[in-house]
Amino acid sequence: MLGLTRKDFALLVIVILLTVLAPFLLNPFPTDSAMAQFNAGYPDLMQRFVIFGIFAIGFNILFGLTGYLSFGHAAFLGVGSYSCVWMFKLLGYNVLPGIGLAIIISGLFALLIGFISLRRSGIYFSILTLAFAQMSFALAYSVLSNPKFNLTNGETGLQVYTNDPQIFHNPATTVNAPHIFGLAMRETETLSLGRWDFQFNVGYYLSAFFMVICFYLAIRLFRSPFGMMLRAVKSNQQRLNYTGLNPKPYTLAAFVISGMYAGLAGGLLSAMDPLAGAERMQWTASGEVVLMTILGGAGTLIGPVLGAGFIKYFENIFSKINESTLQAWFAFMPDGMQDVVVAIVYPFVGKGWNLTLGLLFMVVVIFLPGGLVQGGQKIATVFRRDRKASGVEDDAAEQRQAGE
Repeated sequence: MLGLTRKDFALLVIVILLTVLAPFLLNPFPTDSAMAQFNAGYPDLMQRFVIFGIFAIGFNILFGLTGYLSFGHAAFLGVGSYSCVWMFKLLGYNVLPGIGLAIIISGLFALLIGFISLRRSGIYFSILTLAFAQMSFALAYSVLSNPKFNLTNGETGLQVYTNDPQIFHNPATTVNAPHIFGLAMRETETLSLGRWDFQFNVGYYLSAFFMVICFYLAIRLFRSPFGMMLRAVKSNQQRLNYTGLNPKPYTLAAFVISGMYAGLAGGLLSAMDPLAGAERMQWTASGEVVLMTILGGAGTLIGPVLGAGFIKYFENIFSKINESTLQAWFAFMPDGMQDVVVAIVYPFVGKGWNLTLGLLFMVVVIFLPGGLVQGGQKIATVFRRDRKASGVEDDAAEQRQAGE
């Protein structure tokens, strides 16, 4: 169905169910309970899960299939954000033209950077992409903010003002915020069931729709002859050259597709909040998507999505835990012991959440080189062995009974 094998179709269905039911799955604790701060079912965080999932899926097409490690993918994320906001400024707040322009401009920018960077491989390719990303950041932060041709608005960030043209925007008939056919991206419905509150947001479901489409396209690409050629590039590019095939068009196409995914993610970020800043182009943002992909499982289909969700959850949930929260958690302990435990735990939460993430990343890399997906596969293998072992024991018992 849909050109997919049974296994791939089942994986697509699982992703669809997870995205549709996310408001329920990410709110396991009652709203008024002490554990409610670990809930992640609110619109802003759910949108970041799927948007950075798109970013990671696109990066995985390049890194997971070809082995080319780019340290400059945040440049396409930033270009997509700026393009989307410019459409808001020129045409109006409908998000579809902005997202479309973000994909196109990011693809063209990726074509330019990829054409130059892919002349080298290995660490030299990585350094070239990092250099281009930092140049893009510098241009957006200073050069392109020149008052004569202000394209980025510098450190303040590009945003929509009341004196912008917005040719097709009519405040009397449409909402004065990013929307899709009149439905505001921030519009949220809350469903209360007992002690639980579940939020359903227009912006989240639009982003989730795009993520499902991107995931489906990634599956088709992974299983296509084009995907096999990219795997051949990763396996042994020199041997591929000996066969008479030129890998450059394939790697350039993968780079452009990956850049377009990043542009889509950037456009959705601006649709969520109509503000584009140069910080989205920094090298730290490029490093973040590398961590997401490796943590989830490079070269796998669902791994980058899991890695993106994992990192964004830690960034938004664990960073909010402060000293007073820890004091409340360990209030049952004697005063002296409580202070010691809080002093030990506090460096790993709040502003130190990166320390916890780094330790977890080390554990995954050391014990699960294939990422979270490999961990899930190992757990599934253990259960299969247990079922097979119990089945063998049952057969043996039946044979003994029949013999008696």
